[in-house]
Amino acid sequence: MRSNYWKTIQFGKIPKLNRPIFIEGLPGIGNVGKVAVDFLIDELKAKKLYEITSYTFPHSVFVNEDNLVELPIVEVFYKQFSGKKPDLLLLGGDVQPIDEISSYEFSENILDIVEKLEGKEIITLGGIGLADIPKKPKVYCTANTKKIIEKYKSDLVSNKLYGIVGPIVGVSGLLLGLATRRNMEAISFLAETYGHPMYLGIKGAKEILNILNKKLELNIDINKLDREIKDIESEILKKTEQLSEVTKQIALKKFQKKFGKDVDYIG
Repeated sequence: MRSNYWKTIQFGKIPKLNRPIFIEGLPGIGNVGKVAVDFLIDELKAKKLYEITSYTFPHSVFVNEDNLVELPIVEVFYKQFSGKKPDLLLLGGDVQPIDEISSYEFSENILDIVEKLEGKEIITLGGIGLADIPKKPKVYCTANTKKIIEKYKSDLVSNKLYGIVGPIVGVSGLLLGLATRRNMEAISFLAETYGHPMYLGIKGAKEILNILNKKLELNIDINKLDREIKDIESEILKKTEQLSEVTKQIALKKFQKKFGKDVDYIG
């Protein structure tokens, strides 16, 4: 990693991956991206490759079920497929950096990892916060090239995002912008969700998973997400509640001061 503020632990040997597609799903509005990527990691039985900790992460620890503390971490997993299908790199975790400089540093470090593993395509996942709970969340996409939008175009996703959201703040947005400098194609899928900090956007995550399942031919049972809701809510909402005052308010104040009060999407 590029800074003394970051520590990366590698698990096992570096795998030889086939044209890996990188998918990011860190906490954000409705935790849509996190729910989706955590589900993919579990269902695909992905293997851990890296664990990342940082002094730039929120200054707090989690209390686990054993009444012991855990530092917040971010993890990179991989899934190898047989045949010609591209392999996957999956980025999940408890938190994401909340200030501008560390968000840029983190995103550049992640892109270093993707380049090292010869990845050429980036997918980021997140939520669009609404004032009310959507009955059937719409999914929007934006990207750094028209070519990748064409690749993922379907009846399930709209690329008419201009005017729907303000700036895409955080890692989900920065990865798209910074990937352009490295000649990597990158796309973001954003699902509508309720904008309350304690709301879990399961429906939005499911809509995004349906798109990825079809386009990437993952052959996973998306309906399992419904059956696992209680476990997911228990795990994610506890951490969200513990971190909400530490991260959400700091981040919102910073971004609202910079961009105005109508910022409705964070990472």
